[in-house]
Amino acid sequence: MSVESAASIVIPKGQVDLLDFIDWSSVECLNQSSTHSVSNALKQGYREDDGLHLESDADEQLLLYIPFTQVIKLYSIVVIGPEEEGPKTVKLFSNKEHMGFSNVNDFPPNDVAVLSPENIKGKPVILKYVKFQNVRSLTIFIEDNQSGSELTKVQKILLYGSTVETTDMKGLKKIEDH
Repeated sequence: MSVESAASIVIPKGQVDLLDFIDWSSVECLNQSSTHSVSNALKQGYREDDGLHLESDADEQLLLYIPFTQVIKLYSIVVIGPEEEGPKTVKLFSNKEHMGFSNVNDFPPNDVAVLSPENIKGKPVILKYVKFQNVRSLTIFIEDNQSGSELTKVQKILLYGSTVETTDMKGLKKIEDH
């Protein structure tokens, strides 16, 4: 399977690309290269450009914080990268804010994915769905890469799931007590 065919990823029924629900103003990525930032792998248009990618800076690790504009259920994740520098061990944390490299190992991840060569070419990783039911933010810790080199490259990150139907309290009429 080539990287081009990754565009034909089959999305399970009821699942959507959660791109439209990301709070872009608060997305963070620690240890990203200043010239190859997280937007290249995550944002619509950028992530489809094979010439763009997210790249680590000081070492192979990357720590991404992705908040959402509404509560979501996360079903699967696709992380595409090159054969050598593509991510390998990916730890996912639901609703953990202000994590850094100093404390990322203090918390048990909700799920850990060890990406196979098929995964980094576009095969989705199905997550432990029960662990990702009421997600307000997702922290992705890329611990290492396929070859053990000092540089990790991520060409595309896709998050699939659904929104949680919540009651709009402002839309409810107040019942007067008489």
